[in-house]
Amino acid sequence: MNIKSNEKKENSAYELVIEVGAAEFQAAIDKVYNRQKKSISIPGFRKGKVPRRMVEKFYGENVFFEDAISEAYPAAYEAALKEAGIEPVAYPQLEVLDVSKDGFTFKATVTVQPEASVKDYKGLPVAKPDTKVTDADVERELKPYIDRASRLVSVKRKAKKGDVAVIDFEGFKDGAPFDGGKGENYSLELGSGSFVPGFEDQVIGMKAGEEKDIDITFPENYTPELAGAAVVFHVKVNEVKEKEAPEVDDEFAKDVSDFDTLDEFKKDLADKLAKRRADQAERDFDEAVTDALIGKLECDVPDAMVDYRAEKLLEDYAGRIESQGIKFDQYLQMMGMTMDTMRAQAKAAAGRAVRRELALEAVAAAEKIEITDADLDAEYARLAEQYKMEADQVKAAVPAEDVKKDLAAQKAFELVKGSVKKPAAKKAAKKTEKAGEKEEKKETKDADKETKKAAKKPAKAEDKAEEGEEKPKKRATKKKAEDKAE
Repeated sequence: MNIKSNEKKENSAYELVIEVGAAEFQAAIDKVYNRQKKSISIPGFRKGKVPRRMVEKFYGENVFFEDAISEAYPAAYEAALKEAGIEPVAYPQLEVLDVSKDGFTFKATVTVQPEASVKDYKGLPVAKPDTKVTDADVERELKPYIDRASRLVSVKRKAKKGDVAVIDFEGFKDGAPFDGGKGENYSLELGSGSFVPGFEDQVIGMKAGEEKDIDITFPENYTPELAGAAVVFHVKVNEVKEKEAPEVDDEFAKDVSDFDTLDEFKKDLADKLAKRRADQAERDFDEAVTDALIGKLECDVPDAMVDYRAEKLLEDYAGRIESQGIKFDQYLQMMGMTMDTMRAQAKAAAGRAVRRELALEAVAAAEKIEITDADLDAEYARLAEQYKMEADQVKAAVPAEDVKKDLAAQKAFELVKGSVKKPAAKKAAKKTEKAGEKEEKKETKDADKETKKAAKKPAKAEDKAEEGEEKPKKRATKKKAEDKAE
């Protein structure tokens, strides 16, 4: 292998022209010939026994060139990268320039990590989500337990939303019944949305023993044989039932939980909800900090770098799906997706991930963050415990430089996150608005005084009428190293 030229190009790329000599190329041709000779047959020779020179004479001396180039270029490319000191961040673009029995020359366009910088990364204005749990929130948490403990009782009145109507029904399309359109003594919760849109709304208001024809048009995205079709359902209501909720007291709490009192049960629900909200708020906060940091990134990110990361994300995702015994193309059909939509989603996620890494690496460099041997050993120990492996096994699987890079990014993120400031724009705007309202009220009050003085009694009567009007009420404003180990 010989590097004939090494030229830096725009958009974080290098163009290498690499020459593979005769000895390397002939060795590659021999490998290809030995791999393929069992399937080669020429008149006068037994299958698999045709000498290489006879194959080349019969089919042409370039018969093995294409496969031999594929055989030889990876090693030549890797050796050239090492010699040139280039670390690629994407798949290369390759082009064969010339080839003969004496070797071949190819051009490799290699994308490298771009230069990145982040300005004003400290004190980013990011709001923390509110995690307060109210009494109304606890009541909503309690509702599913009440619903499950409720019983259905028959009522002699018209059905309303929330009731369960026990019905017989049969659907007709163009006067003829269709498959799947019939049911008997079916318990339908009105308002659940479990039937075709419009069906439940027309059952509301019916009483037990009542029969009715209901006109329905199926949605366009329904099954092909009924999509967009206008049909008639003949419906008979056999019974109307309403939910009778239990008494929500200490006995109820004992029945539906492990607690002896309702207060204890509610406190547990509140604590669990607060924990969920706090966890979600922390994730949302991290995402918001990341978005704010990416917004400060100054860098031209190469498309090839994002495309490479997107392909890796797709490969990993497909691998996880197929490890569950489902073929990836079948999974896409089940989800109503195509490879194009998946690729677009992967590219969006990859673009964000690449920009986040570049931003954090820039922060780590600016802050001169260093990872000590103790930090490295502690992370290997953590990974070993997480994956139930020996530390030496983790070290063999995940290179130390990769772990150091991830740890530096983590420290950089914690630094940025720790310096975040609460946004003040809204507060300032509210103060300005209140000040304006205060000034406006003062001016109005002064103007009223002047008007009253000038108009005296007639004006006073008018003022009283205005003052008697009801005032409107104010509305209340309401981790990379781990992936590799895995």
